[in-house]
Amino acid sequence: MTVPISRPEVSHKNDSLSCSAAGIFTPSIAALLVMAALQPAFAADGKTTDTLTVEANADTAAAQATTDYSVPVTRAGTKMPLTLRDIPQSATIVTKQRIQDQKLQSIGEVLSNTTGVSASNIDSDRSNYYSRGFMINNYLFDGIPTVVDNQWDLGDTAGDTEIYDRIEVIRGANSLSTGSGNPSASVNMVRKHADSKVLTGNFSAETGSWDKQRYTGDISTPLNESGTVRGRAIGGYQDNDKWIDRYSARKKFLTLVLDADLTDSTTLSFGWDYQQSHTNDPTWGGLPTFYSDGSRTRYDRENNTAADWTYSDKESNKVFATLTQKFDNGWQAQVNGSHAKTTFDTRLMSSYLYPDKATGAGIAPFDGWNKGSRKVDAVDIYANGPFELLGRTHELMAGGSYSKQESLFFNSFSDISSADVNGFNNWDGNIDQGDWSAWKVEKDDTIRQKSAYTAARFSLADPLSLLVGARYTDWRGNGTSGNKTSSKIAPYAGLTYDINDTYSVYTSYTSIFQPQTFRSADAKYIGAVTGKSYETGLKGDWNNSRLTATLSLFRTEQNNLGNNTYGTIGTSTEYAYESIDAVSRGVEFEVNGALTDNWQMTFGASRYIAEQRNGTAVMPEIPRTTAKLFTRYRLPMLPDLTVGGGVNWQNKTWANVDGAPADYIDQSPVTLVNLFSRYQVTKQLSVQANINNLFDKEYYDYLGTYVVYGAPRNVSVSANYSF
Repeated sequence: MTVPISRPEVSHKNDSLSCSAAGIFTPSIAALLVMAALQPAFAADGKTTDTLTVEANADTAAAQATTDYSVPVTRAGTKMPLTLRDIPQSATIVTKQRIQDQKLQSIGEVLSNTTGVSASNIDSDRSNYYSRGFMINNYLFDGIPTVVDNQWDLGDTAGDTEIYDRIEVIRGANSLSTGSGNPSASVNMVRKHADSKVLTGNFSAETGSWDKQRYTGDISTPLNESGTVRGRAIGGYQDNDKWIDRYSARKKFLTLVLDADLTDSTTLSFGWDYQQSHTNDPTWGGLPTFYSDGSRTRYDRENNTAADWTYSDKESNKVFATLTQKFDNGWQAQVNGSHAKTTFDTRLMSSYLYPDKATGAGIAPFDGWNKGSRKVDAVDIYANGPFELLGRTHELMAGGSYSKQESLFFNSFSDISSADVNGFNNWDGNIDQGDWSAWKVEKDDTIRQKSAYTAARFSLADPLSLLVGARYTDWRGNGTSGNKTSSKIAPYAGLTYDINDTYSVYTSYTSIFQPQTFRSADAKYIGAVTGKSYETGLKGDWNNSRLTATLSLFRTEQNNLGNNTYGTIGTSTEYAYESIDAVSRGVEFEVNGALTDNWQMTFGASRYIAEQRNGTAVMPEIPRTTAKLFTRYRLPMLPDLTVGGGVNWQNKTWANVDGAPADYIDQSPVTLVNLFSRYQVTKQLSVQANINNLFDKEYYDYLGTYVVYGAPRNVSVSANYSF
């Protein structure tokens, strides 16, 4: 699928819109396809023969379900089919239509645009995500959890969203689904399935800033005459540079899914996900924060601290299967199983310490050749359905799960030294990589989790319901980090009261139990996090859940929370953690969905304060107040044209930088403006343009001993053909 492209050298210095535009329209297959898509729009008569029409019938309702920013029912958080209003927690569902409108092409980009979630982009390729002051490390794929270790970059949040139907984010502790109660958030990726009994699909081509090319295809087809056996293939290829000098990346992905109706009530689904990525000259860290005299540095955004021989390779293979059985009494049983193996091979170098302002001298190289793999085998089985008690109908869910996660990481170091670096002012990546040390096993651990869980939603009265449940988790870690066993029952309780047909109030309590894979300075696992999480709020629901709103107040108390000391364990590259007690409290608001048939909007705002018991701030470099708006509007007088855009805002952030020439860095509030427009050229063909960071705001994505710049203004144009 790789297409050789001739790339002229383009300087990224002093980026402007005209410079970006020049990069966008570098001749490429993607650009030619987009231009071809525009041809029918400029016919001699100025009209197209195929236009979209809106009819008030079942087809319209079906179209609304696929193009709305909201979903009427979800199993997120409880595994019971509930509306968002019935879930006594804050939840955000990012649908495939919103993903398409905003061009959110990675899981990380979805999270960066989710209410109450903030990114910490620690270099060009690695990102951590935080909610309510704490890092998110629970990622689920069709409800099966994978625990992410932020020390090793396996590319989890860089996964492509093309293969997912929606992304579900539950903020706060979610022990019923994840097996542990991390009170930040849990993120569930819901895969697309072969659900069409007729041949259908779409193809897209995109061109954009920094020589970006992207091609995707998604085809569903019946495999027998009756359509009881169906197949779906989703694939894509992307090639792009970045605003950072010398950086280039490419990725390819393929998903194959087979769904079969074994009987009228039994469905079997299984499939395979594959993704591979390769990056040349990725950064490892960022630019120095201070000069040696303590003054702030002012480097151009395109400066790259990597050496020319650096690279990052990642590969992921996942095999999954689901068996669903429905019963006449309204009950349903489901078995999910998966096997996943992810590998990485990264040879990286960064320049650290603090250079002399005049000469650039004083920089030292920090390098590492890291390899590793993670294998996850998991199975989850549960059943849910209604039952009668005391003349009222209630809902019950019960299940169990088992997972085994094997992690193997090893590394090597080069013998290059400060003498090999010719000052930072003249740095161009041209340095010999030296000789590498013998491979050393950094970590070889196996983590097993066994869980049993149950929950019931009792209808206490017509307006009042009680959701109660608990999960027992047995957690065992064995390997080079030592042997550790931890088990606990985590209870959950939530009460919902319907004020009227539109509004309801809720309150919930969750016990926190979070085994940790962090290690202390003596290379031992630190103990599990324990604590309590409380939440209360008001929810609204209009037009059969096409528009929803949530206002929530929360408080989280954590004991034994792992806090990064930014010191390393011995001579390794792994950070050492210490245990702290912390409290987070705050408020969140979100409204999401269809304001009218032509107008979709999502708006979310969050404010929290996270502190240790002694009042010391927890992660002040993560914004504590954020507001995120995105909206789209289809013009009634020109229904083929859709316009929209959004604003992301965050408050002032700051960080204490221990051991630096100056011990404090901050950043003023950041406002980013984005725009998009889509034109339906024919019933099957559309073209779309997106502009991100419209006013080319210069800002940091990471603050600390070094800084990482956020993306400058960038533009993309795409064509999409559906059939």
